Amino acid sequence: MISVHDATRESAVGDLATFRTELHRCLSARADALFELADAVLCADGPVRSLPALSLVAEHRRGHGALYDALGAGRIDVQRLRTVVASTPIPRAADGRIVLAVDVTCWLRPEAHTVPERILCHTYGRGKDQHIGVPGWPYSFLVALETGRSSWTAPLDAIRLVPGADLAAVTAGQVRDVVGRLIAAGHWRPGDLAIWVVMDAGYDAARLAWLLRDLPVRILARMRSDRVLRRAPRPWVPGPRCGRPPRHGTEFIFGDPASWDTPDVTTVTETRLYGTATARAWYRLHPRLTRRAAWADCPELPILEGTVVRLDVQRLPSGATAKPVWLWWSTGADPAADPDTAMVNLLWQAFLRRFDIEHTFRLFKQTLGWTVPKLRDPHAADRWTWLIIAAHTQLRLARPLAADLRHPWERPAQPERLTPARIRRGFRHLRPTTTCPAGAPKPTRPGPGRPPGRPNRQPTRRHDVHTVTSSDTTNQKPNNKKMTNPRPRRTG
Repeated sequence: MISVHDATRESAVGDLATFRTELHRCLSARADALFELADAVLCADGPVRSLPALSLVAEHRRGHGALYDALGAGRIDVQRLRTVVASTPIPRAADGRIVLAVDVTCWLRPEAHTVPERILCHTYGRGKDQHIGVPGWPYSFLVALETGRSSWTAPLDAIRLVPGADLAAVTAGQVRDVVGRLIAAGHWRPGDLAIWVVMDAGYDAARLAWLLRDLPVRILARMRSDRVLRRAPRPWVPGPRCGRPPRHGTEFIFGDPASWDTPDVTTVTETRLYGTATARAWYRLHPRLTRRAAWADCPELPILEGTVVRLDVQRLPSGATAKPVWLWWSTGADPAADPDTAMVNLLWQAFLRRFDIEHTFRLFKQTLGWTVPKLRDPHAADRWTWLIIAAHTQLRLARPLAADLRHPWERPAQPERLTPARIRRGFRHLRPTTTCPAGAPKPTRPGPGRPPGRPNRQPTRRHDVHTVTSSDTTNQKPNNKKMTNPRPRRTG
């Protein structure tokens, strides 16, 4: 009888044990309580509905007071934890490249008037399908995507957007730091395929491509359907009355098919969910920049050329009306870098994979209880966020180890197709077989607290919600002119 060792399972056991050990070392204060709190999130029965209820989980050997004290007075070496998370195995696309997705999700706190640094967060569907601003903490998450239809991603970083923060600058710094850590961990080497960063509308893709031009990064972003881009100018012939060379060519109006001309690449693909998918690509299109906002101090406005892809599908799985999707890909002005037919198909397929990050957000909020605690300190919210990321990383490392503990009404699933929620059901059985560096709690007595009958004479300070204002709004006259076009055309 020959004994064959399963290298994949052994490596998974080692990766999980190493990560748990390094996680405990990243907890610089209240380390044991924070570590057991993360284990309680992973081993709790069902979704996390209450933060103090986690103290009743068997894996959490401390009381609810120690739980709140760990979040309030604990410390996490976030920079070291970022490095540890980036050193874990990273999922890749089918061609071997790393595909990152970035998006902002909100921790809503509408009635928390004593919570500082709240911002009006964009929400949709709260009452007759309207866009409503709700106070809360917005977080920018950056995850690594894997190939195929999956609810798995690899969260690599999370940053809370403070009031007045520039989303493009924060995202550029976040991508730069994550790519640097991936290169330092050996996930990307010179000669490998460029890293793709996929994002939805709302990001200034051209500006991000300009800020990250020194990195092996390509930006793929969705654009609004009312944008207007410019083509490259025609060859200029000098003459006495020709003026200076033009910087911009003719307009490419997304809403005007007459301005499109013949696309450079056209692909037709038959899909199971969307029917016939038609993609058309136009090379060397750029926005017309103006000296406003982020480009106000730029000495010379650059020409940020890219490839525009229009995707039309026959139907949607939900039955809704299928609208066209406009994508912008930063390829530069080199014609040799322009995508071919296969690359155009990879572009829109990679954008569809971006929606996997929505499954991660739903898992964080509905299963792991990311937005459940009613914390007052935003720094405590940051600690809780990184504990959730650490818990999700342990689920990802435990994928080759967990068994399918399905409910009787659920269909069986292959081991490689198990969802994070199913992996979490069996994590309690995996925990005794791996490293548990947290020490046993020491006996103590609770403090006396405030004497009975004495009121609190130090009321908590109340904070206003941050709103974007202009410094000269007091001198502006109200504009009572009725707008004939409620959605003006964009010029860049």
